[in-house]
Amino acid sequence: MRVNCSFLFALSLVAISAPAQTLPADRTHWVGTWGASPSPQLTDAEQMAKAHLQFDNQTIREIVHVSIGSDMVRVRLSNAYGKEAVEVGVAHIALRQKGAAIIPGSDHELTFGGISAVTIPANALVLSDPVSLKVSPFADLAISIFIPKAHMGAGIHYSAEQTNYVASGDVTSAADLPDAAKLTSWVFLTGVDVAAQPAASTLIAFGDSITDGARSTLDANHRWPNFLAARLLARTGVPPIAVVDEGIGGNRILHDPNSNIAFGVSALARFDRDVLAQPGVKYVIVLEGINDLGHAGPDHFPEEQVNAEQIIAGLKQLAARAHEKGIKIYGATLTPFQGTPFPGYYSPEKDAQRKAVNEWIRTGHAFDGVIDFEKAVKDKANPDRVADAFDSGDHLHPKDEGYRAMGDSINLALFK
Repeated sequence: MRVNCSFLFALSLVAISAPAQTLPADRTHWVGTWGASPSPQLTDAEQMAKAHLQFDNQTIREIVHVSIGSDMVRVRLSNAYGKEAVEVGVAHIALRQKGAAIIPGSDHELTFGGISAVTIPANALVLSDPVSLKVSPFADLAISIFIPKAHMGAGIHYSAEQTNYVASGDVTSAADLPDAAKLTSWVFLTGVDVAAQPAASTLIAFGDSITDGARSTLDANHRWPNFLAARLLARTGVPPIAVVDEGIGGNRILHDPNSNIAFGVSALARFDRDVLAQPGVKYVIVLEGINDLGHAGPDHFPEEQVNAEQIIAGLKQLAARAHEKGIKIYGATLTPFQGTPFPGYYSPEKDAQRKAVNEWIRTGHAFDGVIDFEKAVKDKANPDRVADAFDSGDHLHPKDEGYRAMGDSINLALFK
């Protein structure tokens, strides 16, 4: 039988070139409006089970708080650090009403290349097809992911400061999940993008637990990047800037986690995935280094003890890599930590190193500007400590008022 090769070639083109959904006329590109940095999986299945991060015939409904809005969105599902492919049976996106409930009429099924189900290879991510959905600035979205077979969670952001929900079966389109279990991690979900006007861009807040909002009020979105996002959007006559929080509690610049895998790989290792690979990035604020000092010492991982010079070298690397991509990067000074009760975390010698790093951030000219968080939260009578009005109680992490003071201290003229 003679085969018409031209016909087969044409057929193959049809099969692989399904038309992509075009952006609206006044939208030219994608920007990230929400994100979360993933950390590696816990070391064994028993630990994952205790953390409620194993799923089998279950729906995970995850709540995210966007910065800028749009009428078209897409979702980033992640199998980051996963060791095997993960099957997603179906996923939905909707506007969140309250708790696990969604706003009637807002639910949309997500597709991936026109198909409802998707398999995410190990350590990979997938982008959903665009969805037409009117999302207002600072809206809450409910993204529901059905995992039909047994899988360990991946793409995990362990400390979300946000209540998420896990229910049996495929309930991705359910109006509410009244019997769902609660989970305060984001899983298989690392980003939401919006179709944006030509001059719109993304600002990445890159850091550790202080950027991640540790000890802020659960479900309140009172991290300093949230307060900054509100101030940026309140401006008039300037293009919109989305703020994406890529902080990880316990993260360090120079070392991977030594005691808790949830602390994430080093900032140098994750910078490409969490910053350079994000859509629409124009600005980065870096607040890293306090854990490089606190997590090691003479009696605790002495081989990982670092000094100001080494921290500065790491920060210089981040600045150079951002500039290579045409991204403006701002250095944030390290906040005080005298009195913190974590064993071995603080010492006068470590505080001297912190001050040396801050002096370099202010005067070293490696960054495009300086954001002085130390000045924003320090106790004026005792500048080595966080002011009581801003202290969460552990003398390291701010409380809501402290995070507000940090967000309010940033000079918006840096972002034009």
